Amino acid sequence: MTQNAAHDLTRRGFFASTGAAALTVVSSPASASVAAGSASDFQYEVVRTIDEWYTQLGEQSYAIMREGFTEARKSSPLWEETRVGTYHCKGCDLHNYDASFKVVLDKGWVFFEHAQSDSVLTAIDGPVPEYGAMAEDAAFTEVHCRRCGSHLGHLLIIDGAMLHCINGASLDFKPEAA
Repeated sequence: MTQNAAHDLTRRGFFASTGAAALTVVSSPASASVAAGSASDFQYEVVRTIDEWYTQLGEQSYAIMREGFTEARKSSPLWEETRVGTYHCKGCDLHNYDASFKVVLDKGWVFFEHAQSDSVLTAIDGPVPEYGAMAEDAAFTEVHCRRCGSHLGHLLIIDGAMLHCINGASLDFKPEAA
């Protein structure tokens, strides 16, 4: 799949340009990059064909959720959303995050202190030479939806706090009824 020029900032570009990579590097000799939803023998509750995923998600969300790309900063209105409500996986509608644990930062992505209980899984993402002086066994922790395996974002240390850095294009926001 060809990535849209309007969304050229991949997770590699984000980490390389912000220096966040140096803060989140973890050593693991068994590091391996796993595509969204393709973990060895784990069985996800929601399984679709590539065509079904692409039809449901569209080009941008498909690239992020199924191929592991990162949206351009500030491209999703969810990064600055402040209403009370819940955030659900765009791939399967699982309630992943709650607005009460959202942290609005002027970085252009959606940040949360933590996910809903039993709603996300983590995987290893790396090593990536483009990040700079990283060892061959360096890795990042990426966040996936527990129900469908879609890539949501990464765990990062931002201003001294471990936060879920999530792509707005991977989420549907449901405001609380007034």
